[in-house]
Amino acid sequence: MNEYPKPRHAFGVDPRRPEFYSLRQARYEAMAQDISDWAGKAARSGRKLSVLDVGCSNGTLARYLEVKPDFDAIELSGTEFVDRGLYKPELYREFFMGDLTAGHPEVPSDAYDVVVCEQVLEHLEQLDVAIATLERVLKPGGRLIVGVPIFLPPFPFFRNCVLKISRTINPEKRWSHLQTFSYWSFLRRMRSVTSLRLLRTRGFRIISGGMLRGLENHRLWWEFNCKLGRLMPAACIEFQATMEKPAAVASP
Repeated sequence: MNEYPKPRHAFGVDPRRPEFYSLRQARYEAMAQDISDWAGKAARSGRKLSVLDVGCSNGTLARYLEVKPDFDAIELSGTEFVDRGLYKPELYREFFMGDLTAGHPEVPSDAYDVVVCEQVLEHLEQLDVAIATLERVLKPGGRLIVGVPIFLPPFPFFRNCVLKISRTINPEKRWSHLQTFSYWSFLRRMRSVTSLRLLRTRGFRIISGGMLRGLENHRLWWEFNCKLGRLMPAACIEFQATMEKPAAVASP
């Protein structure tokens, strides 16, 4: 049995960052806490919470979820484009290999209470089908947690222009981030494609690393940044929106 918290693991569970209150990984801790709270509510009504982690990579979210008090009330599923080697595959009820930009036809519609898509959309060339798919697989009344990196205007506009020119001049160059968003441009894009209702936005870090990295071992610094992220999400680099599918809407 694993013992938690683990030393030099973000939030005691994540080996990717040694600072306990890593601001870069704070988004996973926040998602896991929300999902655990919703799972606890589901358990009290005699059911389990179905969760789909879209683009789950090697299972970072699962590390944060498994230590939460209501993990037993969660049925976790995942999707990925390539097999990255899941952390504890036994934690997943089902796992789908497929392409989000092709609509994930292998994933059923109206199937999940919670859909998570964290740090995925910025890597995709085509967004509309991908975003529509996140809504399709969500149950009516279900919630989407979607996260992307954001920047203050006019940086997203100029970077997108540079990217377009660069890919025309040098099509062989590979870019990791194919989309650059601001807080406002991302929410506009979500509204243009889906009928999802915005419940909440939050950010997690404005400045981190460098000389400030040592502060990420202190709870007060993390709490301060979380508060800033609630008050000024548009100024943060890591950003999440929680959205809800209208109860009357079912996918075709």
